[in-house]
Amino acid sequence: MVDPLGVGLGLALTLVVVVLHFSQGAERPIPDDISQQVIERRAATVPETDFPEPMNRSIGGGAVAAGAVTAGGAEAEGELGEAAEEEVDDDPAAIPDDEAEVFEVEYVKEGTTIEVKENETLLEAGEDEGWDLPYACREGQCISCAGHIADGGNSEQYVKHYTNQMLGEPELDDGYTLTCVAYPISDLSLETRESP
Repeated sequence: MVDPLGVGLGLALTLVVVVLHFSQGAERPIPDDISQQVIERRAATVPETDFPEPMNRSIGGGAVAAGAVTAGGAEAEGELGEAAEEEVDDDPAAIPDDEAEVFEVEYVKEGTTIEVKENETLLEAGEDEGWDLPYACREGQCISCAGHIADGGNSEQYVKHYTNQMLGEPELDDGYTLTCVAYPISDLSLETRESP
């Protein structure tokens, strides 16, 4: 049967919980969010640089590691060194926009064809469209950004690889490309996320 004492205690506890729930409580002010102030204070202690940090996708990194050896075997020179000036001569990115030829590039997996200037890499053109294409070094030193040119033949019939250090002649003959250093020289169809 029902014990009147148990029912009374149950009702009393329920009433206490309801009263506590609806009571105002102590006025404790909620502190302001200081996370932005902390970030700004920490950022003020970091010296500014003119170059992107390597391997940082958010700012498009890809700088060469300190002490890296250049293709000629000599130590890489500083930012203002003569070696850097010599490499710029055949860089397709140095072609002014108003002089750059435009090519039709079909991104097969993305399902669309876009116009890409000869001074823009296939990776940059895809990112300009808002696609999250894979990459890591942006220097042609890995195959994270690899793609396959579906038109057949050697990929260098369709793109100019600037600083390709990973793909050999067999991979190029099979149509593979590194989108981070591939500048179009012809209309082509590209399958992204395809590596040899």
